[in-house]
Amino acid sequence: MDILLQLIDFILHVDRYLETFVQNHGAWVYALLFLIVFVETGLVIMPFLPGDSLLFIVGAMCGADLMSWPLVVAILLVAAIGGDQTNYMIGRYFGPRVFQWENSRFFNRQAFEQAHAFYEKYGGVTIVLARFMPFIRTFVPFVAGVANMTRHKFTTYNVVGAVLWVVGLTLAGYLFGNLPFVQTHLSKIIWALILVPGLLTLVGAWRARRSGP
Repeated sequence: MDILLQLIDFILHVDRYLETFVQNHGAWVYALLFLIVFVETGLVIMPFLPGDSLLFIVGAMCGADLMSWPLVVAILLVAAIGGDQTNYMIGRYFGPRVFQWENSRFFNRQAFEQAHAFYEKYGGVTIVLARFMPFIRTFVPFVAGVANMTRHKFTTYNVVGAVLWVVGLTLAGYLFGNLPFVQTHLSKIIWALILVPGLLTLVGAWRARRSGP
């Protein structure tokens, strides 16, 4: 329970933690940011690390001249693209071994072919949109690998999604993060960045299920 409370405190007050880290360790903050984003996107067991809120706060800190925005964008792009690519490769490598293909009672050839067909047809949009959805963005690349989505197609949309996510959220923080209204309601904004995408995903899934056969 203490660990969970500490994690929630870190997510909700990531601005304070990062500012303190910059004051104490300077440029090492770039390595920390790379590590957080890479682990959150690259390891399917770490979906709870801050993503959207972190990028917004980092952008705001760049706007306050505590960090370099171009350098932040470059580092986080490498982390986000590399993380998703790693996650995809893990799924592609371990997926067949987990299921043991046709030799396992847990393997369903029809389900696998449907998943593969879905990712070939809709995977690009899924990968891009998942960037803005906490938790989901950690699992989508792994599932794409398990479903054997074409490597070139995955990489293309991985890059597109990473650019939109990193540049968009850090730029929003850079432009608006230091406004008095935003600073006053920062905790609420962070909660919105965490909860709203998830709620939209649930609503979309519910509507898709109702409209399905």
